[in-house]
This record gives sequence, C-alpha cells and structure tokens, in this order.
Amino acid sequence: AAVDAAFVVTMLPTAGHIEQALFGKGGVSEAIGPDAIVVNMSTILPEETDRIANSLSERGIAMIDAPVGRSAIEAARGALLILASGPPNVLKAAQPLFDVMGNQTIDCGALGNGSRVKVINNFMGVSLNALTAEALTLAEASGLDIRLALEVMRGTIAGIGHMRVTYPNKVLKGDLAAGFPVDLAHKDLGLALQLAARTNAPIFMGSAAAQAYSIARAGGRGRQDYTAIYPVLRELAGLPEEIPYDSSQDEEYNPFK
Repeated sequence: AAVDAAFVVTMLPTAGHIEQALFGKGGVSEAIGPDAIVVNMSTILPEETDRIANSLSERGIAMIDAPVGRSAIEAARGALLILASGPPNVLKAAQPLFDVMGNQTIDCGALGNGSRVKVINNFMGVSLNALTAEALTLAEASGLDIRLALEVMRGTIAGIGHMRVTYPNKVLKGDLAAGFPVDLAHKDLGLALQLAARTNAPIFMGSAAAQAYSIARAGGRGRQDYTAIYPVLRELAGLPEEIPYDSSQDEEYNPFK
C-alpha cells in the first residue's frame, strides 16, 4: 500500500511500534521512494523521534514530527491541532495533508519540538484531569451538588485556566505584585487539605501543590503573587533567572468582562 505513496503517516502507541512498521520485515521504508515523506503523529519522546528520523535519513527519506492535539471527536471532524516540526520545505509540502486532518497547524520549529510540546501539553492536560477529579470528589464528599461546583469553577480561574489569564497577565510580564499572595494560596490549600481529611476525600495533587507553595514561602516569596511558584520551580530546574518571554506580543484577554 505504501508503494508510490507521497506521504506515510504513523500514529501508533509507542516508538517500538513505529520502528517495526517502518523498518521491520516488509516495513514501509522498503517500499517507499526517496521523495516520500514520513509524518509521525504519534506521541513519543524527542530522542525517539530523533532516532527514527536519523534511520530514515540514512535511507534518504525525510520525516516530519507532527503529533496532534485535541480528541477523537475533533479528529472525526477534521479539526485536529497539528504540532508540526521539521525542515521548512518539508513542512510546506505536507501542509495540504495537515489541512485535511486539522483546522490549525502550529509550526513548532526544529524536528523533535513537536514531540516535546506534545508531551508537555499532555502532562498538563492529564494532570488537570486528575486535579478536576479531586476537586469534584471533594465537593461531593463535602455535601455539595456537583452542578453547583461546576458552575462556580467555570466562572473563576479554576475553570478558565492559568495559561490564558494569570500567567500572561502576571509572572510572564515580570509582575509578581500580589493579586493573590503565596501566603493566602498556601492558607487556602491548607483549608482544602483539612476539609479533605475530614471527609476522607483523597487529594494527591492538592498535597503536592501545597509543597510547592511551602517552598516558595520558605524562600521569602510569601507576599508575592501566587504565580511566584513558577520562578521557584525554574530555579530548582537550574534555569536562568530571566524568563525568556516577550509579553509585548500578547493580546489582552479578559474573560470576566
């Protein structure tokens, strides 16, 4: 089926599955010509992406790293988010393919960056799923109606998201003047932990978050904005003090107008 194909798309569970499909006995790489482009849309580690790309390059075959965002529902509608990375000329050649599969393509730059940002995006999405489960469990265990909890959280940062509001408007601008200080965030998390203990509601994510705020307070950041845990974590990661982000390119977003 791959003979004379212009594109070969892989969307498989692991790098091992991809390598078997491409390089195993009777694999795709034996059938396609040098002008074909392999588009890997699987979620794998960047070093695995590099390894597969190098193996293809040795055979004279170009590869694009283009994992996808959004769900199976959007896939059925042709409305995926394509996180494309690779040589510009190869990305340009594959754009008609992306236009069929998705309604937005983000150029992520060098090969492997698509995999990096996809892993990080999934880390956040999956973690927020766990946090949402904890919040709704705590609400129900505390005797609250789930619909009430959803209504409240949909009208606050809890439901709207830090990526769109608090981070662009505060810490990414270099503004740590307290809109909501670390001390109060730590206090409120403590209240939630106490409530969880009394109602037997497990909140593993909440406990981990409390540790981050405790470290920020110990470092003298108690009166700074609660987004100050970001520079704390950056410091622990050994990153430079200055955040490499130009906030002048941001458009104002206020969901509470």
